[in-house]
Amino acid sequence: MNTVAPPGRLADRLGRPLRDLRISVTDRCNFRCSYCMPKEVFDRRHAFLAHKDLLSFEEITRLARVLVAQGVRKIRLTGGEPLLRKDLEHLVRMLSELRTPEGQAVDLTLTTNGSVLAKKAQALRDAGLSRIAVSVDAIDDTIFRRMNDVDFPVADVLEGIAAAERAGFAPIKINMVVKRGTNDSQILPMVEHFRGSGAIVRFIEFMDVGTTNGWRMDEVLPSAELISLIHARYPLEALGPTEIGETAQRWRYRDGAGEIGVISSVTQSFCRDCTRLRLSTEGRVFLCLFAHQSHDLRTLLRSGCDDEHIASTVAQIWGQRDDRYSELRGSGAATPDSGVRRIEMHYIGG
Repeated sequence: MNTVAPPGRLADRLGRPLRDLRISVTDRCNFRCSYCMPKEVFDRRHAFLAHKDLLSFEEITRLARVLVAQGVRKIRLTGGEPLLRKDLEHLVRMLSELRTPEGQAVDLTLTTNGSVLAKKAQALRDAGLSRIAVSVDAIDDTIFRRMNDVDFPVADVLEGIAAAERAGFAPIKINMVVKRGTNDSQILPMVEHFRGSGAIVRFIEFMDVGTTNGWRMDEVLPSAELISLIHARYPLEALGPTEIGETAQRWRYRDGAGEIGVISSVTQSFCRDCTRLRLSTEGRVFLCLFAHQSHDLRTLLRSGCDDEHIASTVAQIWGQRDDRYSELRGSGAATPDSGVRRIEMHYIGG
């Protein structure tokens, strides 16, 4: 299903509307997952951004307001680990007050590793956060600790999920990045832990984001293979998408125990439906998760430009967009080892 921008909305060169905004609020994280921030690269000597370089909450909200007026209907807060940004609930409250030209509230969501969620869940809900997604790459504690590479226990993340449930978040989405030979043994245990809980597990193919995660195609477990594995134990049936540009293919258990999703950006590209713009924590916008170029909006914000000028700049940037890396990779027209240095996952938030 290809998406086409409605009349009067921004459209890129492939007719894709601007609908989703992903905002990275920090480039820092307390985990060192190998597929995102491998410890051998992001060690104690790594220089993270200085606080003065980060967009303030007011600057983020101003940009978001401009983009909502241009068609954005969903905002996702990411990182790094977004809950490491001090007083994030204040930003959530500011963004929750935004309204579309039709007077509707924006769908405001957040993705977290869950490490401090138990302390933050109620405050985030009270501030107006709509939904939440938690990254859990294994239910087995030994495998989970090995994957986050800082010896963090899975029990603390599960307590964060429980706190989010008590705060009223539902359904909670659980994101699992699957690497063949690393945590693929956890697929069925993850299914069995969350079946019937109301949470939705989304299995994500290991992606070649950035240039530091040592991506190899033989470590990608195709989603079709994963679905077959689960279906053999717990019969599934396909569901249709809930919204335009949805990244996950949805499946439900035939016995009524809930649903799962798969995100297959390596083996089943969904570039033609991509409606996402990514804003980095220092105010640069990226048109693709696999981008190697960006556009500076922070300078516009801090040099006295009015909203109309910023809106015009965004319209020009989006109008020139023709990014479709996953699609080109799938056809052989683009390769991960092309020598082009792409943006890293921790910086742009996936």
